[in-house]
Amino acid sequence: MIVFLIQKELVDKDDEKARKDELAKDYGAVLRESAILTSFSGFLFGFLLNISITSSIEFALIDKIILLLALFSITISVSLFIMPVIYHHLEYPYLDIEKFKQRSHRFTLFGLIPAMITLFLGLQLATRSLVGNIGVSFLLGIIPFVLIYVFYKLRK
Repeated sequence: MIVFLIQKELVDKDDEKARKDELAKDYGAVLRESAILTSFSGFLFGFLLNISITSSIEFALIDKIILLLALFSITISVSLFIMPVIYHHLEYPYLDIEKFKQRSHRFTLFGLIPAMITLFLGLQLATRSLVGNIGVSFLLGIIPFVLIYVFYKLRK
């Protein structure tokens, strides 16, 4: 009987250790994903900020507005991508990892929307400088996103 209790206690300790290791893996995965998206968005923000500071004088009014919208959009995106890290530091230690993962997932999804808008606006600015027509540049800017949507739907 005593051997059984000792074995049960050892198994319980092993189960708890395995659960904590799994929990650490979940935290790590979410926080690494957030770090990658934040880095990407930060580089894009820096690129757009550099353009707005160095060459915006030469832009037409509509291009300046598009650049300003892209800067605001990527700022929102960076803020949302960094929220899982902030949330992690404010709420640690967690009792419910699923709640953390759901909230982090929502921050990431909501951050992807302005990131896509920024990519579209940046592509639109680049194509406008090449073709000179704003309508054609918006149409060309939509093409990659339509292709992504089509390929996403075809994967099923």
